Amino acid sequence: MARKVLSGLIQASNPINDETRSVAEIQSAMLEKHMPMIHDAGKKGVQILCLQEIFNGPYFCPGQDKRWYDAAEPVPGPTVEKLRPIAAQYKMAMVVPVYEREMAGVYYNTAAVIDADGTYLGKYRKNHIPQTSGFWEKYFFRPGNLGYPTFQTRYARIGVYICYDRHFPEGARALGLNGAEIVYNPSATVAGLSQYLWKLEQPAHAVANGYFVGAINRVGTEAPWNIGKFYGNSYFVDPRGQILACASEDKDELVVSELDLDMIEEVRRTWQFFRDRRPDSYEILTEDR
Repeated sequence: MARKVLSGLIQASNPINDETRSVAEIQSAMLEKHMPMIHDAGKKGVQILCLQEIFNGPYFCPGQDKRWYDAAEPVPGPTVEKLRPIAAQYKMAMVVPVYEREMAGVYYNTAAVIDADGTYLGKYRKNHIPQTSGFWEKYFFRPGNLGYPTFQTRYARIGVYICYDRHFPEGARALGLNGAEIVYNPSATVAGLSQYLWKLEQPAHAVANGYFVGAINRVGTEAPWNIGKFYGNSYFVDPRGQILACASEDKDELVVSELDLDMIEEVRRTWQFFRDRRPDSYEILTEDR
């Protein structure tokens, strides 16, 4: 029996670009903006939906304002609890990226995974944390400590790799070895030196590991930081590296694609990268240099 999954990605701009508004107000506005799009995905029959990095707020990391610590919440917590019944309503698994508070002063860039019956399956914490001009993430996030888990949803086994993670092939391979059939990469990426990598690296991960990738980016600009334009272009790519569907550069949008999971077996029987790996020769990869 064919295994086909209808998957969706939501890219959206921040509706409030006003630094005088409270953290809670901005978060509430962003969540409420997403709700019609989430319901639209459910009505269209999307079976696995992924939202963008820290979807219920702005990308606040271009600054170092400690008030944004107030945006963090437990995982599972209020946002996950709000989305669980919607997942169950539409029988739609969801990847929900939020700012996580583990305890006072300990915060992570996290994605929760909810199954199609509303069950919370677990979470991934972003492992690679950038600290460079415009991306002061180490001020806000601790590096992830949960490894590279995969989650068996009703429709497929999925993994998550958040934004800057995508520049590191080691974790992408670990997700494949852990059984991922689809890897979602929720991001907040602005036009600049790395824009051309957006459609280069993740198709390469898909090919090297024989799985599908769903890559999500924001759109628009966000005050008060104004570090540049989030260029959207959220897309799905198959295990052959072919783009299946792609969103616009500047519109709030739900992009949907049917993923034929049987292709994974077909591709891996042709390109035997897992069979021909030589882990015995990779010691250098775990050396601290």
